[in-house]
Amino acid sequence: MRVNPTNPEPEHIREAAEVIRGGGLVICPTETVYGLFANAYNIDAVKRIFEVKGRLTSVALPVQVGDASSLEEVALELTECAKRLVERFMPGPITLVVWKNPELPDIVTAGGDTVGVRIPDHPVALALLREVGLPLVATSANRSGEPEPKDAEEAIRQLGEVVDIALDAGATRYRVVSTVVDTTVDPPRILREGAIPAEEIRKVIGRVD
Repeated sequence: MRVNPTNPEPEHIREAAEVIRGGGLVICPTETVYGLFANAYNIDAVKRIFEVKGRLTSVALPVQVGDASSLEEVALELTECAKRLVERFMPGPITLVVWKNPELPDIVTAGGDTVGVRIPDHPVALALLREVGLPLVATSANRSGEPEPKDAEEAIRQLGEVVDIALDAGATRYRVVSTVVDTTVDPPRILREGAIPAEEIRKVIGRVD
């Protein structure tokens, strides 16, 4: 389904949102790479993500929300450095590892007490998140071990036969994954350097491993 990348058609967003509410899987663009989205509270849908990606259930899945006020639905609490990173970089290509809200199903976090969360900076992803109104599991739309898709064609080539809808908004802006920062440790730790350089993180919170 082709969508306008800057002003997505409401009817397309509503259709994709209904798929997610019904337990389906949706390929959706973000500013980094194309993602595979599902309702984070629907355990069957989350299990399906593991299956179609060929991903081990011992590897936690990241979650996305539509705005900063929704972070509390995913995070038990935010450290001071996490709050500064949210203020500076969200929405944007950063994933923060935070203490998990106990209401989030354990399958999402592989039984762990932490979860990776981000707010994407892409009109289509934000529209979908806000239309559904729930935290969504959103992992790269590729089979495990394969390249992360930078456009819908790549994502559909890998997962098109096993998803319910793919939203095509053209190529992604950064074409690299998000930077992941663990804010549950002191000092915070960069687990993966992506679209935001480590130096930019240090400018905001100082010391970081």
